[in-house]
This record gives sequence, C-alpha cells and structure tokens, in this order.
Amino acid sequence: MNENAIATNKQAFRDYDILQRFEAGLELKGSEVKSIRAGKVNLKDSFARIEGAQVFLYNTHISPYEQASYLNVEPTRVRKLLLHKSEIKKLDMQLAQKGLTLVPLRVYFNAKGFAKVELALGKGKKSWDRREDIKRAEVDRKIRQTLKNRRK
Repeated sequence: MNENAIATNKQAFRDYDILQRFEAGLELKGSEVKSIRAGKVNLKDSFARIEGAQVFLYNTHISPYEQASYLNVEPTRVRKLLLHKSEIKKLDMQLAQKGLTLVPLRVYFNAKGFAKVELALGKGKKSWDRREDIKRAEVDRKIRQTLKNRRK
C-alpha cells in the first residue's frame, strides 16, 4: 500500500497500551490539506472525543499554509472525524469502560489521496508500567548488541 505516515504520535505509544486501532477520515479545509502534504502536522497532546453521534479531534496542530493568505484557518481548531455510525456506536460502548481513551497515532494519505487518521483505543499506563517498558527495551538492546558483537 502507498500509506506513508506524515506525522506520528510517539508519545501515545509511551503513555498508552494500544488495544484496538481504527482508520478515520479527516474533514479538512483546502489549505489544511496542503499543509499536511508539506508535513506540517503535530499530534502531540491531541485526542479524540465522541459528542453525540460524531467524533471530533482536539489539539491537533496543522500549521497555516503560507500561500493561502486569508483562506487559512485556526491551527488547533476542532476537526470532525469521519467514521461509520456502527463504528462510532462500538467505540462509544468501549469508551464507557473506565480508563479508555481515543488517541490519534498517525496521519497519512491513503492510496486514493485522502487524508486519514489512525485512531487507537488506549488504556493509560501507570508510571511503573513505563519503567518496565524502559527496562525491557534496555535488555533487548543489550542482547542485540552482544549478538552483533559475537558475529564479528
């Protein structure tokens, strides 16, 4: 597939256990699409929320497109996500559980050229979970390094 990530939310992988992933379309203005194509998107601190029968994306920063002049919109405006009703209902039922959050993982263009957001249903990690992940990564790194040195 031709799905190169324009922006990724590395902080989400650190702070949440990813349980399930969804693909959602983004409702954008023309100048925002050009900014995304230029790679001027930041997903840090962004999240999604279900309001009524619609899903909205908050705190996603899309820099204004410089050639658009007066057609630019606010960089951190609330953007509507495009999902099927059945998916929204399923997400709403799962979010009713305590501690689950909708977090955007990456923004990309699909093969047809549409801007998409990969959403994830995540459960927040505690500080000791994060420390365990760091320890596990260090051990894996040391094992790989010793295996690499052994081959030489």
